[in-house]
Amino acid sequence: MAGRRVNVNVGVLGHIDSGKTALARALSTTASTAAFDKQPQSRERGITLDLGFSCFSVPLPARLRPGPEAGAGAGAGQLQFTLVDCPGHASLIRTIIGGAQIIDLMMLVIDVTKGMQTQSAECLVIGQIACQKLIVVLNKIDLLAEEKRQAAIDKMTKKMQKTLENTKFRGSPIIPVAAKPGGPEAPETETPQGISELIELLKSQASIPTRDPSGSFLMAVDHCFSIKGQGTVMTGTILSGSVNLGDSVEIPALKVVKKVKSMQMFHTPVTSAMQGDRLGICVTQFDPKLLERGLACTPESLHTIHAAIVSVKKIPYFRGALQTKAKFHITVGHETVMGRVMFFSPAPDQFDCEPLEETFDFGKEYLYQEQYLSKDSTTAEEDKKSDQPVEKWPKQQWALLEFEKPVTCPKLCLVIGSKLDTDIHANTCRLAFHGKMLQGLEDKNYTETFLPKLKVYKLKHKEGLVERVIDDCSVIGRSLFKKETNIQIFVGLKVHLSSGESGIIESGFGQSGKFKIRIPDGLNPDTKKLLTTTTTKKRAKAGKGDVTREDEGCSKGDPAQHISISLSFKRYVFDAQKRMVQSP
Repeated sequence: MAGRRVNVNVGVLGHIDSGKTALARALSTTASTAAFDKQPQSRERGITLDLGFSCFSVPLPARLRPGPEAGAGAGAGQLQFTLVDCPGHASLIRTIIGGAQIIDLMMLVIDVTKGMQTQSAECLVIGQIACQKLIVVLNKIDLLAEEKRQAAIDKMTKKMQKTLENTKFRGSPIIPVAAKPGGPEAPETETPQGISELIELLKSQASIPTRDPSGSFLMAVDHCFSIKGQGTVMTGTILSGSVNLGDSVEIPALKVVKKVKSMQMFHTPVTSAMQGDRLGICVTQFDPKLLERGLACTPESLHTIHAAIVSVKKIPYFRGALQTKAKFHITVGHETVMGRVMFFSPAPDQFDCEPLEETFDFGKEYLYQEQYLSKDSTTAEEDKKSDQPVEKWPKQQWALLEFEKPVTCPKLCLVIGSKLDTDIHANTCRLAFHGKMLQGLEDKNYTETFLPKLKVYKLKHKEGLVERVIDDCSVIGRSLFKKETNIQIFVGLKVHLSSGESGIIESGFGQSGKFKIRIPDGLNPDTKKLLTTTTTKKRAKAGKGDVTREDEGCSKGDPAQHISISLSFKRYVFDAQKRMVQSP
């Protein structure tokens, strides 16, 4: 590590106009090609439209140096903070999600005069999914009246502590600053307040991320531009593996392979880079307009998929149910596409099984769900007060995601489902669920080639009535099927009578949906007596000509109506033959 820069990616997230870009500018000494609202539209509108990157370095703190180097001087390496300035505008949440996936530490920037706002809440949700550490920065303290400043900061600090209480960031540090005293129009001579304290806090919170140079190279590309006489530069953050000068890299979305001509880290030429590094790669004969954001990787190491199986967890702040067959904006890596979901869970007897974090077992059977099974806090409170047995909930649930257009991504990558078409002015969380991709389906014809292997079933249950007895081992049933049902496909299925007997559907009976049931062990004497008595009564009434609809349907007062027939079976969702399966 001696002499090497250790890079920590710090996400700067928050609501629009909270001063994120000004904060990044105040912290940074070296601006990258993408930093500080360089896009013309950004300058015009005064907001960040894309991810901005910049950095600053400090001597590697002694606590982060390995053994013998702990007391070394300047040669002991540098700790480089790469600041990822994420846009705060509601409609740009796709970009925020993309940015959050490459950060090690998050700074949530809050306008101290306004507190938590809609996008700050969404950024906090994204942070909980994608990040382990948080610093809350209360910005714009210069706007507070001097005599009331400390009281206002204390009040907002307490509010933020309460907000964080129910999150994984409980107890995170909160620091007041003024990144740009006087606002955007103020002269550059105005000195920012609290920045040196913030840098000390960042140093104390930083930990050396686990970096692994082995495995396939994968880089999240966030900008692409040309330099006259040099070639095309792709800038991004390395998500896995490493890259060297002269290596071949693939842009999988375009199926293009290019050789690395030169590389830079914040304007410093380098010959190699590894996981976690912020990098610019120069290649030749590549049109930058073809790639604004995406992935670059070791050739043939990534695959393009049309659907995926993911483990899912609902985001508790999302209001409403997650329905199967609903469409969501699915963010996979740096891509966001529309996708349809189907939720499923373990079989009920497997609800208590411990979750499998990184694998999916195709050997097991799974239960189809009309919606994600979740329990809100109010129900939980009611359950505590109630004497009723508490309903079980599965420890893990999954979804089949079917994309409207193919996406290119690594295995086990983060997946976020959102409703980004929700009114951006509505005070509601648009992030619905998150999870990990477990299996990507590459075949375009996956519905025929792959899905039949996925054993997701629906439990079907039908109820009918015994109409009359034929003999000791046979009865006629009704009201289980419609008149037009092809009863032949149900022949051989087991049924249960409410009087305790088990039977097998033997054939149809007549044209009105009635059917014959064989009772292998014979009817109980009491059942036969009850059915025979009911049939005799009906015949007697028929002789008098006063049979009513109530008699035919077995009235509520008639004991025969209690002999019902129940038929239960599984039907596998992806079985082309639509077979019905019963447990042995």
